[in-house]
Amino acid sequence: MTKDLNLTQDHSGLTDDLAARRYFSKFERITGHLARVAAEMEVERTFSKTDVGIISEYVARIARTFGALSHKYLLTGRDTGVFFGSLSIDRHESGFPVFAELMKMANDAQQAEAHLAGMRTREQLKDEMVRQIVGDLTVPTKLQFAMSQRSYYEALAEGGLFWATNDPHALWTGNKEDRRTYMLHWAVYDSQQNVPTIYLMDVEDTGDVALPKDARRWPSAQAHLTAQGSAGLKLLTIAQGFDRDFDDLHPKRLRRIHVGPMYSSAFTLQTGPIREVLEEAQGAVGDDWTLAWTVEDLHSERTEMEKKGWFSSVEREIFKLDPFAGRGAETGTTSIERAVILPQRPFQVLAEKNPAGFKDVRKFVVSPAGRVVSYR
Repeated sequence: MTKDLNLTQDHSGLTDDLAARRYFSKFERITGHLARVAAEMEVERTFSKTDVGIISEYVARIARTFGALSHKYLLTGRDTGVFFGSLSIDRHESGFPVFAELMKMANDAQQAEAHLAGMRTREQLKDEMVRQIVGDLTVPTKLQFAMSQRSYYEALAEGGLFWATNDPHALWTGNKEDRRTYMLHWAVYDSQQNVPTIYLMDVEDTGDVALPKDARRWPSAQAHLTAQGSAGLKLLTIAQGFDRDFDDLHPKRLRRIHVGPMYSSAFTLQTGPIREVLEEAQGAVGDDWTLAWTVEDLHSERTEMEKKGWFSSVEREIFKLDPFAGRGAETGTTSIERAVILPQRPFQVLAEKNPAGFKDVRKFVVSPAGRVVSYR
């Protein structure tokens, strides 16, 4: 009961149309910066060109998802003649829409074509709006709502969105001696943290058939990885489970990228240095935000042969854990790199205050023109 109450308190509906528009406008700016941040990380060799291409596609999917939701909730709080609710966001340690919003969107997508078939066309709606404005001298709110819902279902029908679960894909990256190498990538919208999470796994394949063409192994591998997409699981647990379930697939590296939380003095509740920075910065509308970006990384250090059955043995990965103060056993990673993306004014306040917890956090500062500069 207490847990449910806390969840309710953390979740907030944007019941005002202006607030909803400001929220979506803010995320339009933020997602526009993310691909440039990833490109900056490529320059600094944090990511490869292949990594950036994959991450940028997921970022584009996140942006299109926000675009679709912005159409759905365009007339929030207006008298449309139909009660359709308001966007519910997680205002504590997330700033993103709650998981249920993506589940509802996925359900709507299954019926998008049927909805569009029963709606008036854009041309018909525009013509009726003009006639109501000119003839009746009234605001065509109900017609505007119909247009916004049509735009929403058109976005769903077009596809390319970030769903609650985005199935694994295999990208061939070359051959290493007698092995094929792949980058497996997938993404989820974490239901506990309410943030998008991207996974990248480097795999060596010693099977007889190329993994994506293997009707036996590939569906099983996809199902396994999808089921392991919780941010609550350590990377070590995911990698070891995959290594043991697939004897001829060898995970050499696994990364998890958390896109969020997003902090904003206008929409979220935060504590500690971030709250103080945003309050003192008093950024202009659209610039009162900070986005966390965290990369967890796990490397295979070596392999060992393990007996399997009476007469055979299999290759198992031994993963390298962070050696400092035993943190590797606690986090299940080789390393964790934390970063924040923020506009110039909040960065200036952060630099002046220089809170202890941000000493090792990378700062990606975006200028009004959209240029990204990295600071240690």
